[in-house]
Amino acid sequence: MRRDTYGWTFAGAELYGCAVADISGTYQLGPDSGRVLIKTGRAGVAARAGHDLTIEITRWSAKVTVPDGDVSAATVTAELDLGSLAVREGTGGAKPLTDKDRGDIQNTARKILVTDGQATAGFTSTRVIPSGSGGAVEGTLAFRGRSQPARLQVIGAAPGRFRGSVTIRQTDFGITPYSGFFGALKLRDEVTVEFEADLSRAAGAQPPAS
Repeated sequence: MRRDTYGWTFAGAELYGCAVADISGTYQLGPDSGRVLIKTGRAGVAARAGHDLTIEITRWSAKVTVPDGDVSAATVTAELDLGSLAVREGTGGAKPLTDKDRGDIQNTARKILVTDGQATAGFTSTRVIPSGSGGAVEGTLAFRGRSQPARLQVIGAAPGRFRGSVTIRQTDFGITPYSGFFGALKLRDEVTVEFEADLSRAAGAQPPAS
């Protein structure tokens, strides 16, 4: 189990859901009111030598609008600066990650993701599907001039606090997954993006009913 910046405790993928009702208004989210993490996996014959990485996007913004408390009519937009990555954790591997390793990974990621000084990915919802303790947000993820459908699975971890994830393929956006040791070690094409949001910390927040 681990306790994050906002005092939420998670045990693997286990979550204890809370109702999504009684949320209304517009919420401006960012690093002060949530987190966005990218989780990578390893592949290749030398996979044991590498690490599964947890990387935080440190600059991002999101806007959630819930008209008249109708969650099904909510809209969600987000912008993610993929040039602001910070390696938070590396598990597995032949040896622990050093500060130099973290810096090298971050520099390599910027070289891969930043084009002409730009590395912004955008998400725009097209449908919100509430379901008891959470639901799903369907929409479009755009990056590098390409757009792909995305479905975010969301669970209410506590009143006004939400956590969720979406899996994306790097190659869908023209990204060649990193490889080393002449291709013997490489990142998996699929990466998982996890997010946490506390609406009570958002700009313009209206506290949800407890």
